[in-house]
Amino acid sequence: MSQALVAANLSLPSVVGSLDAYIAAVHRIPVLSQEEEQALSRRYLAEDDLASARKLVMSHLRFVVHVARGYSGYGLQLADLIQEGNIGLMKAVKRFDPDQGVRLVSFAVHWIRAEMHEFILKNWRIVKVATTKAQRKLFFNLRKSKKRLGWMNAAEVTAVAKDLGVPEATVREMESRLSGRDIGFEAPAEADDDAKPAPEAFLIDDGADPYQNVADEDQTENQLASLATAMDKLDARSRRIIQRRWLDETKATLQELADEYGVSAERIRQVEANAMKKMRGAFAA
Repeated sequence: MSQALVAANLSLPSVVGSLDAYIAAVHRIPVLSQEEEQALSRRYLAEDDLASARKLVMSHLRFVVHVARGYSGYGLQLADLIQEGNIGLMKAVKRFDPDQGVRLVSFAVHWIRAEMHEFILKNWRIVKVATTKAQRKLFFNLRKSKKRLGWMNAAEVTAVAKDLGVPEATVREMESRLSGRDIGFEAPAEADDDAKPAPEAFLIDDGADPYQNVADEDQTENQLASLATAMDKLDARSRRIIQRRWLDETKATLQELADEYGVSAERIRQVEANAMKKMRGAFAA
């Protein structure tokens, strides 16, 4: 059974609306005994019984709320965290094996936290702050690993890196990321004169060098003048063929010019080749 099918058929209480009412509702749902839990899990696995899956999920919704409250320090809505955790709970119910000798809550906590972690990483900042496995571990452990406010000293960095099994450089980088904040790339419409410049102010304008601009213009003018001189050394037919073949916006084919002059396409090619040879000589002179 897919996640979408679970969500469509379990009819879980909605988090949308009054969050307090939702929390009160899920706490009124009875907690299953281990025997009831195993019986429902076996029935779901054997018969694909959605009613059994629903009871398993419903009885653990209060646990999702409990886990979600542990992530309240990331500035995200508790309702959003609960919804993501409910998805993880449904995935856990789908994969739970009652014959392993563990309670569903012990198995489901990893799936619930995984969904919440992914949601937090995607929505905590505009720019994702943790992409590698080591960075993700640090993101959710660095705050509680710090013993005091402010930046960590060298000894604290070493201790945290050793405790979490990550390089010290990764600890310093993640501490810097967590201490920063999102800023707009462009300056606001009514920016304060005393405000720091927006990132767009630091972009390099490669076209702002007056010397290079003048040099480029001179080179372009010289090339155009050389081209005009070389074209003047051609006869009228050769000059027109070069114009039609290379300089006009809509380029003519050899056959089109052959039809216009009443000769073969090979003859037009020969005239073109001779004209190009003369022009190269004029450029070199």
